[in-house]
Amino acid sequence: MLSRSVLYRLTAIFALLAFTATLWAAPPGGKAQITILYDAIGKPSPMQKDWGFAALIEYNGKRILFDTGDNPDILGNNAKSKGVDLSQLDFVVMSHRHGDHMGGMEYLLKVNPDVLIYAPNENFGVYGFSLPSTFYRKDETLRPELRYYDGAPPKIMKFGSAWPRANFELISQNVQIAPGFHLISLVSDKKTTLELHELSLAIETPEGIVLVVGCSHPGIDRIVEEASKINPHIHMIVGGLHFVVAKDPEIERVVGVLRNEYQVDYVAPGHCTGEPMFAALLSAFGDRYLYAGLGTTIPFTQKPVLAHQEKLTSGGMDEAEAQVYRTLLETGADRAHTELAQRGH
Repeated sequence: MLSRSVLYRLTAIFALLAFTATLWAAPPGGKAQITILYDAIGKPSPMQKDWGFAALIEYNGKRILFDTGDNPDILGNNAKSKGVDLSQLDFVVMSHRHGDHMGGMEYLLKVNPDVLIYAPNENFGVYGFSLPSTFYRKDETLRPELRYYDGAPPKIMKFGSAWPRANFELISQNVQIAPGFHLISLVSDKKTTLELHELSLAIETPEGIVLVVGCSHPGIDRIVEEASKINPHIHMIVGGLHFVVAKDPEIERVVGVLRNEYQVDYVAPGHCTGEPMFAALLSAFGDRYLYAGLGTTIPFTQKPVLAHQEKLTSGGMDEAEAQVYRTLLETGADRAHTELAQRGH
């Protein structure tokens, strides 16, 4: 039988461990969660469904907007309906140049004109671009009026963006932008999005990496591979996986990679993931599939419990939501991708 002094010591040790675990699980700043502000799936609410993606991330005292959705009015309505103040942000991440992810920029800049915005660095891209003037060949035998800049170009040529007053920082490689916050920079090699640059956000948490993705055009398996170099334990994937037109064999392959090879704890797919992929992920992950419809707040805890998580249908949404999703798919921003895929491109 243990003596009273030993019991006191053990009790003190267990209390200290419990207190340490609490501190470890709840980072400074209190909140550790992501709230979906823009998507085409969601339960009835004052928020408006639309094809696109935007999410607010709160972790370690930071408030980060990831993408801005397709329409500034809808982004503004959804943020206000959810009680989210986008004038109070630490920074913004724009995943890629497609309109359904950057179309809400007008509202963002209206309420927060000076916010730092990380965006992919692309040749002559919409977020701006610069390069040395040595990029073009020169011919000194020409008269000055036939030469660029009269033959005396600036050392660095800067090209404008669609939002010339925005505070962009362009990213072309993997980088840590704040303690525990990493941007993964990849380029798509898919036929319909060839050479598209895309940024994903990998957040280090005590549970592992929380990976936030916009559309995963370079391939979610490639993005996860890069994130696993930061920490091989991938706790959660949130966002669009872009399987709206994918065939079953590719869906099955990637689901297997996420579940078996990388042993991802939880998936919270949305946006362009696609109905067949919703169904496949739900079947493969079961209770580890987290509903991520419009307005949902997903905690980063060890065993996330959503405020309204309930038994999902085989497609990951009810029939009314599925019909909205199908209608938007047929008429929305990804119609061009669908048509290209049907043509065999």
